[in-house]
Amino acid sequence: MAIICVDAGTTVIKAVGYDAEGAEAFVARRETVVSRPLPGHAEQDMNAVWDAVAATVREVAAQLDGVDFVAVTAQGDGCWLVGPDGEPTGPAILWNDARAASAVDAWTRSGTAAEAFRLNGSSAASGLPHAILTWLRANDPERLERSSAMLTCGGWIFARMTGELVADESDASAPFMDLRARAYSPSLLALFGTEWAERLLPPIRSGHVAELSRDAASALGLPAGTPVVMAPYDIAATALGAGAVRAGQACGILGTTLCTEVIVDSADLESEPIGITIALAGGYLRAFPTFAGTEVVQWTCRMMGLSGPAELGDLALLSEPGARGLTFLPYMSPAGERAPFSDPLARGSLLGMSFEHGREDMARAVLEGLTMVIRDCLAATRAAPTELRACGGGSNSTVWLQLIADITGLPVRRPADTEVGARGAYLVGLAATGAAPSIATAASEHVRMRDALEPKPANQALYGRLFDDFLALRQANAVSWPLLAEMRGRR
Repeated sequence: MAIICVDAGTTVIKAVGYDAEGAEAFVARRETVVSRPLPGHAEQDMNAVWDAVAATVREVAAQLDGVDFVAVTAQGDGCWLVGPDGEPTGPAILWNDARAASAVDAWTRSGTAAEAFRLNGSSAASGLPHAILTWLRANDPERLERSSAMLTCGGWIFARMTGELVADESDASAPFMDLRARAYSPSLLALFGTEWAERLLPPIRSGHVAELSRDAASALGLPAGTPVVMAPYDIAATALGAGAVRAGQACGILGTTLCTEVIVDSADLESEPIGITIALAGGYLRAFPTFAGTEVVQWTCRMMGLSGPAELGDLALLSEPGARGLTFLPYMSPAGERAPFSDPLARGSLLGMSFEHGREDMARAVLEGLTMVIRDCLAATRAAPTELRACGGGSNSTVWLQLIADITGLPVRRPADTEVGARGAYLVGLAATGAAPSIATAASEHVRMRDALEPKPANQALYGRLFDDFLALRQANAVSWPLLAEMRGRR
């Protein structure tokens, strides 16, 4: 027998088939489209996402001799609205959508966001449900009237597979959950002026298992009644899949978002209100997902006419630590930034340029700037990990991983799995179905490391000074962000 795990990312849907020993046997992938119909908007066709999931699962199922269960993880946050018939009432509004930035800015300036953090441990961001729902009520109230449930991507896929409208506790953690009670908070709904949205919130579940419906079974090429496990959403599943399952263990996802995260025993609701805190397997995940990650690398490659990230890394090696005085602030998302600080007006900059700089210096500055953000997020976790487990598409770059080791001062370990988020769903599925006594036990048996990169002592002191410089330059540059926003508004 075998297991299929789905990892529905923002731009790529993956289905992974694991053999009886738990090894990756087959992987199927389908790209998905993010549409941007207006400035700041980021949407997906919900049925197109489901079709991609069904196609990948069918492809993998055809290679396997029986399936014990299917587990699902997916992109988090956003707003995936369905009507009473379970069908979409419009496109999904994604986690990186910026249309509600003004609401977030108002909550931040009024202190509302900081007050909410004392209950849910998460800072406000334009791609979270409270902001999107607030925007919809002002701009598309008719859609809200037609909607009866607000799901996330994972919840949508689980609903199509099983017919159940539920939310994993990881997805429900922000923005409406009282983190310590692990239940929706009427106080939080009232604080954001969204009491009216309570009817849209699905029941919260943890490690939930349901049966594959007859209609979905036909679409997936699997028997009806096959167990389906709702795993935590992607950044949490990826931490687990990388082997970060105990307090103090850290993971860095180098993907569409740069997400630096650490497992903690308790929720710290009194610290500075930044980042997010996710209910996870009896403990918590303290996470700092940025709005811009490997998209910055891809954008740089396009602007510089490079073939891809590998060429960017090779070019960066021709420069020197510190990029000969160039500093890059990688806040490239139209939504601004959400970690390790929240500012919807944040914008990127390349500072210190002169005729003395070449393409190699720009390449290195970009990778160093992204890595400074990782160190900044790691410091914001207030933890003291002894290593960082790195995964995501960016982890294919050994050049970048060495920079991460040098700049953070931590050994960087790279998991052996090609799809680490799916591995996390696999571990959750084993525990949820009783095939393993716990997620930690399953991880000790099935998570393996590919290699490790050690920090170079000669670079650590230099990068310590450059990190302080990076923070100082960001603070100085932030003064210009409101003016730049005003200038954009005059277009």
